[in-house]
Amino acid sequence: MSKIFAPLFQASTYARWLHLLIGLVFAGVVLLVYPGTEGPSTTRMLAVSAVLDTVLLSAAALVPAMRRAEGVQARLLLMPEREQDIGAAPSRSWGDRRRTAGWLIARVGLGVLVGYATLRALDGAVRLVVAPDAYRSAVPLLVPVLLFALLWLVVFAGRLQLALAVRLLGPSPAERLAEAELRAERLLERNRLARELHDSIGHALTVTVLQAGAAREVADPAFVAKALEVIEETGRQAMDDLERTLVLLRETPEGAAVERPGIDQLPRLFETARAAGSPVEAWIDVPTGRLPGVLSRESYRIVQEAVTNALRHSPGEPIAVRIAVRDGQLELRCVNALTGNGSTRRGGGKGLRGVRERAVLLGGEAEAGGRDGEWVLAVRLPLRLGA
Repeated sequence: MSKIFAPLFQASTYARWLHLLIGLVFAGVVLLVYPGTEGPSTTRMLAVSAVLDTVLLSAAALVPAMRRAEGVQARLLLMPEREQDIGAAPSRSWGDRRRTAGWLIARVGLGVLVGYATLRALDGAVRLVVAPDAYRSAVPLLVPVLLFALLWLVVFAGRLQLALAVRLLGPSPAERLAEAELRAERLLERNRLARELHDSIGHALTVTVLQAGAAREVADPAFVAKALEVIEETGRQAMDDLERTLVLLRETPEGAAVERPGIDQLPRLFETARAAGSPVEAWIDVPTGRLPGVLSRESYRIVQEAVTNALRHSPGEPIAVRIAVRDGQLELRCVNALTGNGSTRRGGGKGLRGVRERAVLLGGEAEAGGRDGEWVLAVRLPLRLGA
């Protein structure tokens, strides 16, 4: 029983009823002005009025602001579950104007039907109430039934009106595609910023922990002083990386001009790793200015993640890094021993997933795994992005 009576007590039912009756008001005004209510036959009068309504509504739909006005009104009175299902933007194309015209015509047509049924039902209820005593015994039964049927007609008509609004006033397929692309771009941007923070802050924390632990174990004041110097320098680098990322998050005009470390900053990264106790042998064979900016920056982050993983999982073990340009590709290779003080890696965590994501976004590929007692990370990136 609740399913039968619940819609009759919902605010949305009566808000949609009002929205439908507005359509009747428009058609009624047009009917009174032309062709009027006297003279022609009822059929001819209604036909002329319908044609005139269609012409006027189609002309009104050509105004871009009409779509916005209808969208705002539909959101307010039709009460959709999600407001974004009904657009509130002006027409941007002829397709939008055609759909707006279809909406206006359907809205007025449905409003006329519901309005006429409303008037007839209310007139019938009044006639029953004021009927002669001989027919008044039917009032307790017929009037509630008549009003109940009217309200359920309004419920169905309101739902149909809402469905039409979503279909005709909602975003077009092109707009939905553009919105999906925008959401995808924002998601990719958030993922990129998350990788930036993971790589820079993760590297800084790894070096800091290793240096602090070594300083505690070694009683040599000179070594302790050097460890504190490395911790200080690493902390400054992490703060710089954090500030760069925050500028990007703020979406300020300066965000586009933020300069992030590139492949030319790798020697500084290797010095930090050496100071943490892991010997680093690096071969970099890349002609100056050969790499695009984005490729240089992403390559730096990939090598940073590889060095950080080596420090974390095999502290004190040698690290070999080779970077070279061959056959139109940038090849990055980082090797370190698996038999260190750290744990053996089998699948790779977020850092390695981030490396693979960077490689795929640049059109390349990344492989990581154990080989003959060594952990090898190999990345190949095309010099021509998108190739």
